[in-house]
Amino acid sequence: MGTKARAIVKAKGMDVQELIKLLNKAYSDEWLAYYQYWLGAKIAVGVPKKEVAEELEDHAKEELNHAKMLAQRIIELGGVPVLEPKEWYTQSTCGYSKPKDPDVRILLEQNIKGEQCAIFVYDGLLEYTKDKDPVTYDIIREIQKQEIEHEEDLQALQRDIELFEKRK
Repeated sequence: MGTKARAIVKAKGMDVQELIKLLNKAYSDEWLAYYQYWLGAKIAVGVPKKEVAEELEDHAKEELNHAKMLAQRIIELGGVPVLEPKEWYTQSTCGYSKPKDPDVRILLEQNIKGEQCAIFVYDGLLEYTKDKDPVTYDIIREIQKQEIEHEEDLQALQRDIELFEKRK
């Protein structure tokens, strides 16, 4: 247990258990996002399949890294990351969009919505930790920065597809 980390956060007036709960929700979101990206990369069809699959793979790796960062912080605060994968669904804020249709356009749209939800969640966590827990704040700020980049990457691919289809 991270007694000093916990003490610092408590001294700033934060409810550590509530923070751990919020971090576990984000942790659950990251695992579901990882799987959604990973699976989407494997089943994607359409033009430009290769570019979309590569982007989804890259994002999957980053989502997994986010889960690792959040797990480490949860542990430092004396908590335990969600232990059962089935609990990710109940803990998650953003959920999981099963890729029923492997069309790259549909996969991009699903993942853009997921990124927009993540940006919103992390915005709330930034507000919650601001001036109270600088370590968590910095972790969340870094994750949110990458989520914003993910949204832009996916929207750029979406625009490229739209331009390609107009020129046909």
